[in-house]
Amino acid sequence: MRDQNRVAAEKWKKRLSILLWLVGIHSFIVGIGLIAHPEPVLAYWGFSRVTENFFPAQGGVFHVLMAIGYVMAALNLEQNRGLVVFSIIVKGLATVFLFTYYFAVEPISLVLLSGIVDGLMALLIYWGYSAAFGVRRQIVTSAAVQGEQELAD
Repeated sequence: MRDQNRVAAEKWKKRLSILLWLVGIHSFIVGIGLIAHPEPVLAYWGFSRVTENFFPAQGGVFHVLMAIGYVMAALNLEQNRGLVVFSIIVKGLATVFLFTYYFAVEPISLVLLSGIVDGLMALLIYWGYSAAFGVRRQIVTSAAVQGEQELAD
């Protein structure tokens, strides 16, 4: 049974690594797009003309830096588990921000689409992390052990 669990965990680690590579590539492309911010593309997606270049460029640099973090996590999941958890947090908070902006500030279609995609990425990374490192099994096992200890006391 333990061998089957170990084999399954290794498969999930490989899948999680591939997912983080894809998230990193996505973030890098978004970052370059924000740095370049071509007007026809922005207009197509519902954004007004950018008059100040600093903030889109800053957002682009942020995305490129995050892409590096996602790839670092993907390269060595065991050593960089904290970066995987950080990736879940970042994508989750990005989802909240994007949905809030879409519903409370301005309904731009690309903002809604980005919120949906970031939310899916957060869920997929979480599920992959849970399966690869047995987070759910650890929580259930810890709760069971704690329950047994309470019964014994």
